[in-house]
Amino acid sequence: MKKVLVVDDSQVSCLMIQAIIEGQYPDWQVMTARGADEATKLSASNVFDYITLDMNMPGRDGLTVAPDLIEASPGAVIALLTGNLQERVKTQAEKLGLVFISKPVTDEKVLSFLAKHESD
Repeated sequence: MKKVLVVDDSQVSCLMIQAIIEGQYPDWQVMTARGADEATKLSASNVFDYITLDMNMPGRDGLTVAPDLIEASPGAVIALLTGNLQERVKTQAEKLGLVFISKPVTDEKVLSFLAKHESD
């Protein structure tokens, strides 16, 4: 069973991503965090296979919390799902080894990310 962490300050986005994943992979465990602090706490007691991470959140942003999540789940494939399309954000995401996915969230984008990295 795979474990997925969805990190987004928008409850709608969290629920949407969770529903997309659970619809395709009903046996996977999907946990949600509404911000960086909650994600860090969940990562302290769970090792995740996949993480979707929002960029713009109150407190620490996605790029700032990513190193902590990578350390806690070193094998995880992490996607930065964001509406922030600035080149510097894309570049920083790539330097951290994150997959950059532009919002809006769609079934196709989420499922394509998971399918592409399923054997990683």
